[in-house]
Amino acid sequence: MIRRIWVTLSDRTPSVLRGVRLDIYWDNATTPAVSAPFGDFFGQGLGRCQVFQSALFSNPEKKSFNCYVPMPFRSAFKIVLTNESEIDVAMLFYDVDFTVGDNLAESALYLHAHWRRENPTKMQEDYEFLPKIYGRGRYLGVNVSVIGDRKTYFSSWWGEGECKVYLDGDEQLPTLSGTGTEDYIGTAWGQGQYSHLYQGCHLADEENWQYAFYRYHIPDPIFFYHDIRVTMQQIGCWSPENMKEFVEAGRQLIITGPGKLPLDMGAALAANGFGLYERQDDWSSCCYFYLDKPENELPPLAHVSERVKGLLPPTIKQKTSGLM
Repeated sequence: MIRRIWVTLSDRTPSVLRGVRLDIYWDNATTPAVSAPFGDFFGQGLGRCQVFQSALFSNPEKKSFNCYVPMPFRSAFKIVLTNESEIDVAMLFYDVDFTVGDNLAESALYLHAHWRRENPTKMQEDYEFLPKIYGRGRYLGVNVSVIGDRKTYFSSWWGEGECKVYLDGDEQLPTLSGTGTEDYIGTAWGQGQYSHLYQGCHLADEENWQYAFYRYHIPDPIFFYHDIRVTMQQIGCWSPENMKEFVEAGRQLIITGPGKLPLDMGAALAANGFGLYERQDDWSSCCYFYLDKPENELPPLAHVSERVKGLLPPTIKQKTSGLM
């Protein structure tokens, strides 16, 4: 069982953290169970290093990447890093700590990780953290990154969508359904910067409207026995000030619910209150789950050009005191 992974790179800019890919193979499988951008797998969304500590990942000083996710295997494992960026990485150091001879149960599950991005998300369609997969396993959690579309929606809040978990035959109605995005990660009324064991928002950049956050289902496990699908609605909230901006700019919002119906902007302005509407933003995520087989049927990792598009340029080197 892999018990711990520690890695550091000499270049930790967004293009590298999204451009280097991590693939992990179990028991001589031909396709990886884990396939994600290096930074996102280690909880560093949008290629932006942040100091944080959680139950599964940590970055003490924006210089190293630690993983404590238990990863059982039966006969073999292979970990591959591939630099698909346009930048040569001069130095790479790593430490993989694992045990052999573990008394694993026959029912022991393999770790999988799946990264995806929609830029922008589709109007009135839930963003999928985990597309539908089949098998027996456990949903462990997700790291999420959002770049809000400020050009279209100004500073109105992007995170009113419900997290939905469809289990074992669920179709229209999920077994689990939450409220706002910030509620899913244990906070409320927006998201500031914090990092706790099982939930956190370690990047809350209001100036650039960029967020990176996580939720791990460790004390509240989610098991599945046949299939699972995990999604997040794409819903925003306007304030009276936002509605004035929308009307002055000639924006037309879509009300929540089926049909993509236009909101009566004049009536919403006159009401001088808050309301919900459908929206599109730039979402990406790396989700983690255990499965009863070493391979899955999920799509391969997106091309590097799709992974790095629109990231902040490395105007300030992400370094602190010391050698690197």
